Amino acid sequence: MLNDNLKSYLHLHLIVFIWGFTAILGALISLDALPLVWFRMLFAVAFIAIYCYFKKLPLKISTKSFIQFIFAGLIIALHWFTFFHAIKISNISITLACLSTGAFFASLIEPILYGKKIVFYEVFFGLMVVVGLYIIFNVEVNYVWGILTALTSAFLSALFAVINSKHIKTHNATVISFYELSGGVIFFTIFLLATRSFSADFFMISANDFMYLMILSSVCTAYAFIASTTVMKFLSPYTVMLTINLEPIYGIILAVMLFEEKEKMCFEFYIGALVILLTVLLNAVLKYRKKLI
Repeated sequence: MLNDNLKSYLHLHLIVFIWGFTAILGALISLDALPLVWFRMLFAVAFIAIYCYFKKLPLKISTKSFIQFIFAGLIIALHWFTFFHAIKISNISITLACLSTGAFFASLIEPILYGKKIVFYEVFFGLMVVVGLYIIFNVEVNYVWGILTALTSAFLSALFAVINSKHIKTHNATVISFYELSGGVIFFTIFLLATRSFSADFFMISANDFMYLMILSSVCTAYAFIASTTVMKFLSPYTVMLTINLEPIYGIILAVMLFEEKEKMCFEFYIGALVILLTVLLNAVLKYRKKLI
């Protein structure tokens, strides 16, 4: 019989695989990054609202929690925007590999925000991820802006994971997800209104894009967002971020299978990716022995 911690860890791997497929959808959808993220969050909020209605989940929260969730929603919205923008200006493989730095960022952010003692092996594993990235980008020098944008996305992802790890201890994961995604919609709507970006063309979506958006907002966002928030009850933010390093592995394999020549990288790229994968596995083994996962 699997305990809650181990079940959560296995569940997290399923979620990360789904997130790896998210990058594929981002490349297939022809929309620019900002409208793509806006539609993604809007549809996801609708799916979660329907779920809450049928499950009769109360959405009433305190004003303080509302403000905290809305702010977290801005962070995750900016993470998704930079993520999809990086894909548009570089490619899936480069963007996903850069997300691996999220664990290193998490090992630094958590002590700063919550006064947690810095754990040596967490920093060490984070640095191992950086080594893997160095190997990759030592030979991929044509994607500077894509790399910087993807690194920004990784930092925002780590910041969001650390903040959310505190929220989940006192609130329902579905309720948190509803307000955080709503917050992202609100902030981006204000920005789009301020820049007068809403027009008839903005809402003209092709049938293919609409289909991909439905998959992206339901399975890859509403479900994965709630599930990833839930597992934080049992796993540390660092373990979550380091496991997310598998997203590049899953995503890159899918990208090469679907896009072939566009996503095939040099041999050194895959060596770097292997370093990242081994880092994730070592972390899992070590934390399991210490009974932290």
